[in-house]
Amino acid sequence: MLYKKNHDLKRVKIINKKAYYNYFIEDKFQSGLVLEGWEVKSIRCGKVNITESYITYYLNEMYLCNALIQPLNSSSKYFCYNPIRKRKLLLNKNEIDFLYSKKKNIGYTLISLSLFWKKSWCKLEFGLAKGKNIQDKRTNIKNEEWKKERMNIIKKKQGIKNIL
Repeated sequence: MLYKKNHDLKRVKIINKKAYYNYFIEDKFQSGLVLEGWEVKSIRCGKVNITESYITYYLNEMYLCNALIQPLNSSSKYFCYNPIRKRKLLLNKNEIDFLYSKKKNIGYTLISLSLFWKKSWCKLEFGLAKGKNIQDKRTNIKNEEWKKERMNIIKKKQGIKNIL
């Protein structure tokens, strides 16, 4: 018998939860990454931290900086691993020019949102973001709490209707 592989079970998605708390995300983009073999294995095991990572422009190319990919314990001890090295993003020249022009605006930055697998390729989802101040964060928390409370009220009312 031939079995179809279910890629959703092995799909590891690393999400930057702080990004949505600290920034307003205006646009989202996807790109591939240039990785080494040990980095691919570590990403598959989920040993990645992208909470402090950002994207920079250098010599007409975009790079992912400050993303921590920890080497596995079973990796070779004779090779020096750099877990915080710059990783090149695979983008077209038009995309790079577009992102650079957007990033030049005051207050905008490019931050990583998630790291995921698409078929056998590791992809990075990043966004054009503008920073939030403390008041924006407080209003955002209030709105989320109100949504939760509103859903609880609706559930209680529906429960009373079902009883009657």
